[in-house]
Amino acid sequence: MLSRRSALNVTVTGPHQGILGLVLFTIVTTLPCCMFLFINLTMLYTLRSRPLFREASRYVLLFNLLLVDTVQMFQSQSMYLLSAVSLTMLYPVCAALTAFSSLAHCVSVVTLVSMCLERYVAVCYPLRYSAIVTLKNTGAAICVIWGFSSSHVIIQLSLMLSRFSLADLGVMQMVHYCGNESAFIDPVSDLYDRAFTYFLFLLGAATISFAYAGIIMAARSASTDKASAVRARRTLLLHLLQLGLSMSSTVYNSLLIVITGNLERVPAVRLQISLYMAIIILPKCLSSLIYGLRDQNIRPVLIMNLICRCRGSALDTRTKNRTRVQIS
Repeated sequence: MLSRRSALNVTVTGPHQGILGLVLFTIVTTLPCCMFLFINLTMLYTLRSRPLFREASRYVLLFNLLLVDTVQMFQSQSMYLLSAVSLTMLYPVCAALTAFSSLAHCVSVVTLVSMCLERYVAVCYPLRYSAIVTLKNTGAAICVIWGFSSSHVIIQLSLMLSRFSLADLGVMQMVHYCGNESAFIDPVSDLYDRAFTYFLFLLGAATISFAYAGIIMAARSASTDKASAVRARRTLLLHLLQLGLSMSSTVYNSLLIVITGNLERVPAVRLQISLYMAIIILPKCLSSLIYGLRDQNIRPVLIMNLICRCRGSALDTRTKNRTRVQIS
């Protein structure tokens, strides 16, 4: 039992530099995250506000991607703040949170792959697009994505918890940080997680490369819309960047251990924050930026919703202040 407890005491040194440093750390990471969450939530509302977006397969897939990215962004920031204040938790709780993060990550990557295939069909088979990419087929694809990701999580949880009895799980307390390195203490579960991560990366990279090559070949045909092909190529390149950043988040905890073990406290904290924003938070808002700024159908509606929501928040604040003054 003691060996199991010691194995769970995997500590990633957090930014413990006093109250002032903790407050600064919280503000620097939370404010950008709140801004990105606001943009993502407005984007989700935008995608449900018009029949055009609700009835087009590409926007349905985008909604699914944005939904899991938004949830994962909120969870990542919550876990990051918990690590900052060194709040400990039981191992089963950490395992469940880690599995949920894996579920969202898998759904995000596979949905991204499906969106690339949708662009490939739109450019390379425009005449058959309406027959291949239908709302019914899109709904079936989303169900397959969630089913595939859920089966991965069930296997992952089974491997993580199978070696321990219920009595042991009830007393196993973790120290400071909950992440992959501290959750996958069993070599088999760690090996499975690494193998599945490599599989996801190869699946995404191969699919995007295949779609990109197909669109380049189709662009040379006289019957292909050149402007549409160029936009699709740029979108796929942005998706490839998004995939790379998303997959790099899987090595964040390992980088964190190296950083905290080889640098002084202040530069280590600064580098932690930079890496966190670059490879954890940024990929979760790229979809809103890619489609919200580049898509001619979404852009005007999204900008209008953002402006209306900002004005509405300001108006609510003024109304509350006036009410307080009248009461006083």
